[in-house]
Amino acid sequence: MCLAIEENVSPQVSYKRFRRRIIRRSASASTPVATGGQCEPSFEFDTVCQRLELDSSLGNPPGPDERRHHVQPFAVLNQSEIVQGKTLMKFGAPSLLNDYYTNLLDCSCDGMVALALSSSVYLWNSKTRALEGFLAPSPRRGPSHCHSISSLCWSRDGTALCVGTRRGEVQLWDVEQQQATRCLVSHLTAVGALSWKQHLLSSGSVLGHIHHLDPRAPAPAVGSSVQSEGICSLQWSPGDDWLASGSTGGLLHVWDSNITGVKRSRRPLTTMRQPSAVKAMGWCPWQRNAIATGGGWKDGELRIWDTQSGSCVTSVNTNSQICSLRWAETMRYLVTGHGVPHHQVTGWTWDFPSVRPMYELTGHSQRVLHLAINPDNDQIFSAGADQRFLIWGP
Repeated sequence: MCLAIEENVSPQVSYKRFRRRIIRRSASASTPVATGGQCEPSFEFDTVCQRLELDSSLGNPPGPDERRHHVQPFAVLNQSEIVQGKTLMKFGAPSLLNDYYTNLLDCSCDGMVALALSSSVYLWNSKTRALEGFLAPSPRRGPSHCHSISSLCWSRDGTALCVGTRRGEVQLWDVEQQQATRCLVSHLTAVGALSWKQHLLSSGSVLGHIHHLDPRAPAPAVGSSVQSEGICSLQWSPGDDWLASGSTGGLLHVWDSNITGVKRSRRPLTTMRQPSAVKAMGWCPWQRNAIATGGGWKDGELRIWDTQSGSCVTSVNTNSQICSLRWAETMRYLVTGHGVPHHQVTGWTWDFPSVRPMYELTGHSQRVLHLAINPDNDQIFSAGADQRFLIWGP
């Protein structure tokens, strides 16, 4: 059965429920619907498997107290304070999904922060420290929860934002005009991760399908490949030579740059394995072939791999779940976001071959699901399961 097992989640799907889903999906097969930019047909494989809705840890619905004291997105929750030599500011992030396998925070080359809260994306200007607005993709088909955002990624020039939904849509937004320019039904289930290669966009589904799209072309599908496990991270290397995909089952695949054509039997160049999902993952910007991964709650290891040999260069046990990971290119350090017991943000120096902690920043009360860093590397942004957005600055 094509269901991915999620971190900290053990979904039990009865046969009757499974059968009802198949019948319901078959009876109301998805049809492309026009939006601001038209939703275009998918070229997914195995459509019956892909139509299954995957249960996801979306977090508990708000209780009476939370509804009574509702916090607006990016509402200021504290006056700035100093933590470990860094200025800390806290903002509200209501409706942030408590889902380990989402990628909901990114910062553009111009310092514009995009944060997805349920089915909307809020834009925060890190230079002016002001909320610029929000993008609200409207539900067009299916239950509204299916349209909650599961991944997002800025284009390299910072002019376009790509958004992936739990329903499988890949939407391209002109941020300045705040309107969708393209809407593709690239997958028929959640889009777990997105990554740009110049003007080409790669998307990965939670059932293991990787699609390569050219949004400029009338027929955007360029190529595709398939892996056996769900994709929870996807990233092109800095020189666009390789594509890394991290799976829910602990596999890290590295693919070559030949992305054209439909290749069901295509094999990755290298495969590395860790004991837990490869969700926290990132290429080192200044060290060719090097990539870092973080282990989940069963593992907790921060590892740096040589992707040419497929070997682990160095590792360190953090004794906690690693939910997110980012490299700071200008300042040449690594940042990780953690779960229990401390829910901290940790900075690391990598002096080959050893990795050493620089600092630990504590401010979240639940796991740090997402991280981003501004272009000057003097601000770290973190979003946690406590529905808080934190800015750590000089």
